[in-house]
Amino acid sequence: MKKKLLSIISACVLLLSWGCSDFLDVNHDPNALENIPDAKVLLPAAEMGVANNMMGWDFGFAGAIWVEYWTQSYTASQFKTLCEYQPQNFGTAYGSLTTQALTDLKRIKIMSEESDNKGYYFIAEALSIFAWQIITDMWGDMPYSEALQGNEGLLHPKQDKGQDIYADLMARIDALLQLDLSSSSVDGSYDYIYAGDLAAWRRFVNSLKLKLMIRLSETPQYNNAATLSFIESNAMITASARIPGSVWDDAMEGKRHPMREFQAGGANYISQNVIACKTFIDYLSVNNDPRLATLFSGGSRGAFLGDFDSKDDSDGNGTTDDKESYATASFAGNIDLVIMSTWEINFYVAEVYARANQPARAKEFYDAGVQASLAQHGISNNSILSEYAKWQDGGSVEDNIKQIAMQKWVAYCNYQHAEAFLERNRTKYPPVSDINIQANRSNANANFPLGYLTISVNGRARLNETLPASPLYPQDYINRNINAPAQKTDLREKVWWNLKAGK
Repeated sequence: MKKKLLSIISACVLLLSWGCSDFLDVNHDPNALENIPDAKVLLPAAEMGVANNMMGWDFGFAGAIWVEYWTQSYTASQFKTLCEYQPQNFGTAYGSLTTQALTDLKRIKIMSEESDNKGYYFIAEALSIFAWQIITDMWGDMPYSEALQGNEGLLHPKQDKGQDIYADLMARIDALLQLDLSSSSVDGSYDYIYAGDLAAWRRFVNSLKLKLMIRLSETPQYNNAATLSFIESNAMITASARIPGSVWDDAMEGKRHPMREFQAGGANYISQNVIACKTFIDYLSVNNDPRLATLFSGGSRGAFLGDFDSKDDSDGNGTTDDKESYATASFAGNIDLVIMSTWEINFYVAEVYARANQPARAKEFYDAGVQASLAQHGISNNSILSEYAKWQDGGSVEDNIKQIAMQKWVAYCNYQHAEAFLERNRTKYPPVSDINIQANRSNANANFPLGYLTISVNGRARLNETLPASPLYPQDYINRNINAPAQKTDLREKVWWNLKAGK
């Protein structure tokens, strides 16, 4: 079933592009540049290739489970290995990003870099930087400087350090922002994300630079004054970079949002395999967060992560845990597929101002981030900003960072699961409670602290009572590249910028 679904997702890239026009001839050899009449014909597939992976098989499910949006249901087993913190290498995402999306983006750049029209080059380079950032943030040290050169005979690229990859990505961003786009244009029908609006793409690149800058907040390389100067001198995105929900055809196999593809057509991966995680849904339910209604269906009951073997009656209602009715994740047929969101960037800006001891400005962008998230859910009532999500005046810088991070945790659900995992690693919010659920489930059910993560019941011993920090290296990379390092021993190895104390 998994292979079938992955094939469907791959086909989705082509079918969605074909549905817009006839510009993707599947009989053409994609490696033969001379057979491609214009770089723009590769853009839809490249954009879809990047976007699909952000909420696809590896990142979509693992991210949701590791930040405790979801857990494995009691009646299935598809994602037990994720819940138990068993070794995961995310090889599907890595293979798809490198052999498909990044390869297509490289072709676009080769075909357009000598052209006076720099529009397609600009978009391809922006998305390439974004994809490489995700790869190094997720795995750490990886092949980069010598990657994607198999056609030139470089079959065993060296592994670069994460710090070096970041430095080069930042240099690429700065070079890209120097390009003069005043006489450039992009055919909007080939650009699913910003419909050919190059001003929006420039704001995307500015926002991407901000993300790279603040991802280093716990490292010696971080300079908050420089980051503040950057955001005050450059425009950030005003519209999320996304594949809009209007693109999908939920009635047709291969033309759905990736999470809908895993659910629809009898697959039922979501409704049968995952249920709400108690730590997350309790946070929404107790605080009367209106986003609960669009994120879940079937009520507001969740289970503790990795506790799918429990036969206890934890809440004392006469029904054992395995027989309870739990909420399940909801994905509308027209849900947007987000690459970078306005709420994400507003929260980053808020954090920069918080670190600069400018709480009034931090509040301004924090409120904007919450409002953007609510709007994405079709919610116009912003009353939670005067209730549980109200900015806490007089708090310390760390209090501010925590408040921003907690709302970021909520906002990422169903849209940016990979980013949720990475940001939780950086900020260490939500924090982790050491309560051993299995030792006393009734006590844990009644007294587990709101807004805290737990350690998987069935995975508690595997990582010595900590949370996953990064996946293993992709197995194909380990097996096929003579320059590959020794495989990681488990999921505890932190990437270089993950330095903040905490689990």
